[in-house]
Amino acid sequence: MTVHGIDLGTTYSCIASIGQVGRAEVYRNQEGSDTTPSAVFFETPDNVIVGQAAKDNAVLFPDNVVTLIKREMGHGTPRSLHGREYTPEEISALILRKLAEDAEQDSGVKVSDVVITVPAYFGAAERDATRKAGQIAGLNVIDIISEPTAAAITYGVLNPAQDCHILVYDLGGGTFDTTVIALRGGSIEVICTDGDHELGGTDWDSAVMEHLVQRFVAEHPDVSDPLDNRQTEQDLRRIAEDAKKMLSARVKHGIRVMHEGRVTTAELTREELESVTRHLLDKTVSITDRTIETARAKGVAHLDHLVLVGGSSKMPAVAEALAKKFGLTPKLQDPDLAVAKGAALYAFEETYRRLLSAGQRTVAEQMALGAGLTHDQQEEIAARTIRTVASRAFGIVTTDGRTRIDSVAHLVHANDTLPAAITRGFSTLDDNQTRVAIQVMEQAGAKESAEVADNNKIGEGDLRIPPGKPAGFPIEVTFALDTSGLLHVTARENETGQQLDLDIQIGGMSEEEVVSSRASLARIQVS
Repeated sequence: MTVHGIDLGTTYSCIASIGQVGRAEVYRNQEGSDTTPSAVFFETPDNVIVGQAAKDNAVLFPDNVVTLIKREMGHGTPRSLHGREYTPEEISALILRKLAEDAEQDSGVKVSDVVITVPAYFGAAERDATRKAGQIAGLNVIDIISEPTAAAITYGVLNPAQDCHILVYDLGGGTFDTTVIALRGGSIEVICTDGDHELGGTDWDSAVMEHLVQRFVAEHPDVSDPLDNRQTEQDLRRIAEDAKKMLSARVKHGIRVMHEGRVTTAELTREELESVTRHLLDKTVSITDRTIETARAKGVAHLDHLVLVGGSSKMPAVAEALAKKFGLTPKLQDPDLAVAKGAALYAFEETYRRLLSAGQRTVAEQMALGAGLTHDQQEEIAARTIRTVASRAFGIVTTDGRTRIDSVAHLVHANDTLPAAITRGFSTLDDNQTRVAIQVMEQAGAKESAEVADNNKIGEGDLRIPPGKPAGFPIEVTFALDTSGLLHVTARENETGQQLDLDIQIGGMSEEEVVSSRASLARIQVS
């Protein structure tokens, strides 16, 4: 039995599984690379190209190439391409299909059971949409886990004898998370997490691109703004990304900007790069500081290690700023591949434990032996636990009986240990009320707030009330948030047992639509 871990990234993705020596191994794609650009080129209605070729075609066909779709998971609107509407889940599913098909070609093993990673700061909507993307791709999604947790699993396996607190700083292409994690006896406990799922390396690219445009316009003031042309914009973004990567190893890099027959040739220095992106780095440091303060309030007196993951964490300025601010020596932890490897380890261990729980010890042992694990290693896996926390606060809208002002009563709070199941009592407002509207809300900002405007509505439903009941008739609401960060809400009144179940399915797709999308996308060729 082979299970796989997938790092579905904003800018780059990869897939891994456990090899015959018990180590996580990343599969190469058909182009020979460990990572695949998360870019999708809709070449024709029936043919889609995913990866580097799609990214390259963004310059020529910007309207038919989709990038950064991860930022739209759970709340984005469909894209119209060749006369068909594609949801963010469907576009992500095409990336997942590419990863799975390339892994199958590389290994000869069918990709079916997978664990997909998401940023720790993803809420219920984004996590639910990610699971649905996997289902549309024809995959059995065992679980959804956070990227820092996956990176911590990789770190813990490589450092099995250490009991310590680590700070994972995860700066990817499109998202940023910072998480404090405790490693104890091989088990992993997430203490707290924070982040911004719209902050990442692509924002560094944008800042560099704008800087290059300013230099071009200063030299050629009589031509139009290069960013008004989609092809020029895509070319500038490629140039900016290349410059950012080169300046991680060099102190200066030559660039050439062309637009409307004019050319600007210049030299970009690492110092300039760091200057125009300082505000972005400062934002990550501020979020990291906030996370450390939260961990301190939860009893973490000191941190032993600072682990850097995510491709954008390779920029020298990142390690320098963090070392200066927090007095820790940052360690680059296989930044491009650690998350996929950790997801593969988690997928293997979770499947092994589930087989044992189901009484299928023989199958579990065969699976472990196939991975070259000793009896002692199997015992370690069986005993290992992973505890995580809620990334956001969740609650319902309540109305004050006197002022009739709405507010949000949170039942689950950010950094509550998962799984969490909380029941609270509420009551009706008026005599003879026949229904109660249950509006499920998720924290939108960096801090929990009772203001309705500071929360996003992620689900709703009506609970029927028996006739003739006076104001104050009691109801109960239960929030159950599982270890994947997926939410189930139940509202009930106990007199007749009337109950309302709300499986929060956000991202705009019902289960029926997922099945339909899977059948529809199966007819599209992905390469």
